[in-house]
Parts: sequence; C-alpha cells; structure tokens
Amino acid sequence: MNAPDRSRLLASEDRLFTQADFVLQSGVVLPVATLGYQTFGRLSPARDNVIVYPTSYSARHGDVSWLIEAGVLDASRWFIVVMDLLGNGISTSPSHGPLRYRDADGGEKRGFPLVTYYDNVELQRRLLAQVFGIERIALVYGWSMGGMTAYHWAAAHPEMVERIAAVCATARCSTHNRMFIEGVRAALQADADCIDGWFDGPGLRGLEAMARVYASWCMSQDWYRERGWLQGGYGSLDDFLQRSWIDWYRARDPNDLLAQFATWHAGDIGAHARFGGSTEVALHSIRAKVLLMPGETDLYFRVEDNRHEAALLADATLAPIPSFWGHRAGNPKQGGADLEFVRGQVHALLAGR
Repeated sequence: MNAPDRSRLLASEDRLFTQADFVLQSGVVLPVATLGYQTFGRLSPARDNVIVYPTSYSARHGDVSWLIEAGVLDASRWFIVVMDLLGNGISTSPSHGPLRYRDADGGEKRGFPLVTYYDNVELQRRLLAQVFGIERIALVYGWSMGGMTAYHWAAAHPEMVERIAAVCATARCSTHNRMFIEGVRAALQADADCIDGWFDGPGLRGLEAMARVYASWCMSQDWYRERGWLQGGYGSLDDFLQRSWIDWYRARDPNDLLAQFATWHAGDIGAHARFGGSTEVALHSIRAKVLLMPGETDLYFRVEDNRHEAALLADATLAPIPSFWGHRAGNPKQGGADLEFVRGQVHALLAGR
C-alpha cells in the first residue's frame, strides 16, 4: 500500500491548549497546564470521525505523525488529534520552569509533581470539548505510554470512547515493567548533575548510560542475534546505538524524562476513586471495543499480560505482532510486515470487522 500524499493529510500548525488552575489527581494544582497538539484531516459536521492519538515516552507529536502518513490512521476519512503527553517537553514539563511546586497541603517541594495518565486524559478531554465540541471518540490509538493512555481513556469515559487500540501497552504497569523502569532511571540518575533525584545540569553522561541500558531492553534478543540493525538501515551496532538511542536522549531534558517515567511507573486504570484501586473492576467497566496488539518479543509489555486483560474485557481482540523487533514492533517505522500487520488490524477495527 502506498503512503497517502502529504497534501491530503490537512495537517494543522502546532497548537497549544491551556487551562488555569488544573487540579491533578494528587490534589496538586498546576497554575497553568499546557497541552500541545496537532490535527490531521477534517472534523465531520456530526463530529463523529474523531481519532485521538497520544504520544509515547519522550516522543512529541512531530515524532509520531509518520504513522498517519503511512496510512495506519487515514486522515482522508478521520479527524486525528495527536496529543503531547505531559512531561514531553511541549506540554507542561519540568523543563518549562523552576523545579518547584506546592503539594496538596500547600508545602513547597523541589521537583515536579506526579502526573498520572488520568490527569493527561482529563486535560485531553477538555481540549476536545472546549476547542472542537467533541463528545464522541471513534478510536483512541496509542503505542507504549500512548497505549496505556488509551486504556485510561476507555476506563475514564466509557460513554465517550467507542474503540481503543493499545499497542505494546497494558492497563497496569506490571511489577517487572516497573523494575525495568527503575533500572533505566537509575542509570540516568547516576550522573553527577542529578542532585536529590532531579537534575541541575544537562546530565549528558546519564542520558548516554540510560540510552544504552534502554536499547538492550527495547529490542529483542532475536533482533540482536539476527543483526536487526542492518534491516533498520544502520551500518553497525554502534551506529544504531548512537543514532537511534544516544542522539535521541541527549536531545531530551533529563527532568522531563524523569517526570514521564513517574507517569509510566504509576500507570494503572484501577487507580481511580471510581474503581477502588482495582484494575479488574476497571477492566470490567470498559465498554469500548479493545484491540490489544502486543509484540510477540516485547520484553516488558508482555503478551501474557494482555491475554489476562482480554479475559476481563467485554469486547477484546488480542492480536500479537509476529515480529523480532521487540517493543518497537508496535512503532514500525522500519516498514515491512510489521507495518502491514498493524495497519491491517487497525483498519479492521475501524471497519467493525
């Protein structure tokens, strides 16, 4: 399938949505909460052709729009709103201001408050309602942290969300997934610029250490054995590590990365007063059609976790991606069979098949 002509995507300029005195789940108040976004396609008169596409860990909306150009999400049919997760450097993030905030009791703290997936969903919901008058969502699509956001959308607003596609993502960050995060985070925080858990400098050594540890987990053992970097267009393993990992994270603010790690680590659709802390109760409450697409060789968002979740959902399809690309099977910029698989599953979901 050929990628659609860029001129047909009807991409908006980068935009910012702001809310004053935005109250987080923790009770902390953000004096101003900013949400970055970009739209593709045209909103129908009935406002019934909406796809919400949250970003993944450390990614920004410009990093993920390739998937629209590749036709996984069709902007000639759907109105697609790409949302920047809080902490990604565009939406409200530690890098935007002093590392100080007031806790729910009014005490001053160093650092950045915990922002949950539910906090992201609430800010996104306000954007859709206040800017576009949207009350129904045909699909929330996301990979990794974006997929976990999709799950939280379905739990928070069952009356609003018709479908979700959670790609290499789970409803709750598993114990092993949290241990993975803690290991990568520890590598980052070992830098001398990190003081009491937060950075007062660029942290370049920590960013490189984090990138190297992360790369060993994100791709599968099979991928490394078969020298998958050659399929990705890299000349060597060192070239892959440098261009795909070290350069990427050295371009990010370390405190922003820590803030998003905290969101990821705390992810659990059951962590809401409505569900009494029960992930299972939250899963049972979801009315949306759910497409779960784990990567068969993903090392931290596992197929078995999704299989357990699917058994508790009212209408779920489990479609593991047959790939040796590990976690990145769900973000198939490399094209080929992985991209065709993801595209086919999403099109079938939207067609009701």
